[in-house]
Amino acid sequence: MYGKILAITSALLLSACANSVANEASNEAVETSSIPADQQAFLNACEPWDEWDKPAPPFKVHANTYYVGTCGIASILISDEAGHIIIDSGTEGGADVVIANVKALGFEIADVRILLSSHEHFDHVGGMAKLQAATGAAIVTSQPAAAVLATGQIAANDPQFGSHEPFDIVPVGRIISTGQTVTLAGNSVRAIETPGHSPGALSWAWQECAERCENIVYADSLSPISRDDYKFSDNPTYLAAYRAGLELLRLEDCQILLTPHPSHSRLLARMEAGHLIQNAPDDDPCRAYADGKLEDIESRLREEANTE
Repeated sequence: MYGKILAITSALLLSACANSVANEASNEAVETSSIPADQQAFLNACEPWDEWDKPAPPFKVHANTYYVGTCGIASILISDEAGHIIIDSGTEGGADVVIANVKALGFEIADVRILLSSHEHFDHVGGMAKLQAATGAAIVTSQPAAAVLATGQIAANDPQFGSHEPFDIVPVGRIISTGQTVTLAGNSVRAIETPGHSPGALSWAWQECAERCENIVYADSLSPISRDDYKFSDNPTYLAAYRAGLELLRLEDCQILLTPHPSHSRLLARMEAGHLIQNAPDDDPCRAYADGKLEDIESRLREEANTE
């Protein structure tokens, strides 16, 4: 009798385990299938902190906003029948991927009317001349970034001065500052000056509506990276502007956070988890991002103090 009971119990346990495994597999299948096919294609092609010029398939972010960059460097298309906006070109080689991705989505590259920039380093604006030649679009950026685009060399007050490649010069059509907007047909994109990673860095905010409206922020890199002999603590005016930009970004109400280097905002991880749009009551991606970058600069200042 005892052996029979043991056999029945073992069978029930095996059945329960099998059902558990089946349920987990089923849940995994549901979660995987809930990721849109174009996002899944991006996830299949790319890895966190991937190569800057590695081609990536484009995907829809929300409504009329699309990711058209490479695996390692973002470029964002905001589309409209009356003309499109692109934020960031990537490198010169990356611009070829951007152009191909815009076409792959069924849009005409010649219908791009405006080009915006995040920060003025070659990995993000090195392909602007190529994009402008392909589109005839007007470039809109900050005053410090415009000076860099006019020379192809980053500024002497940039923490990374001397450590970046030059790039092709390109004329700027408009200078913009915090709170001003770029409007094209049905799209309006607001500038936020967020210097720190570079003097002319900009973040951008806009709203897209499909089934529901979502606030999107393309937040600049904002990591305190520099050449070896640079100290943020020796540049108090620059440091104050750095913190002021982080505070502006912290106050943004955003549900979708994008960044020039996708992994700064954990893009792939959020896509894999189905959280590209963050609408939970305790989610505040812009605040979390700004707080994290503030801690990065405070940590850097502590390191500088310890080396004196």
